[in-house]
Amino acid sequence: MHHIEIEGRPVRITLTDAARTALDQRSAPLIAEMELYFSCLIRKQVRFREQAQGTADVVVDDHLSVRFRPVMTRTCGNDYEGDEPPLTEFPIANSRPYVPHWLQLDFKHGHWQGEFGYDAAR
Repeated sequence: MHHIEIEGRPVRITLTDAARTALDQRSAPLIAEMELYFSCLIRKQVRFREQAQGTADVVVDDHLSVRFRPVMTRTCGNDYEGDEPPLTEFPIANSRPYVPHWLQLDFKHGHWQGEFGYDAAR
């Protein structure tokens, strides 16, 4: 288990044995992006990236970095092409209350899987 801080909030990171093994075999860090999607609904999704995209990455160790990214769409509905509407950064003045409390990562059948969430007691 690892602990990091994002926006001054502690985030607990748990890796399965398979995830730890897969990370240890990497030559470059994996970026796990916790995406909180605001639109007509709220969706939580962990996206995995191969390269850093900004300064918001928090280094966990030599093999893993984490970031929190709130995003939104400009409109609701199905009037867009493709699987998802285009996303834009969600300008939250104080994103600290939205930063997740925990992140769990696994590596199954050759693919990264992740989940993040919030503790009720906090």
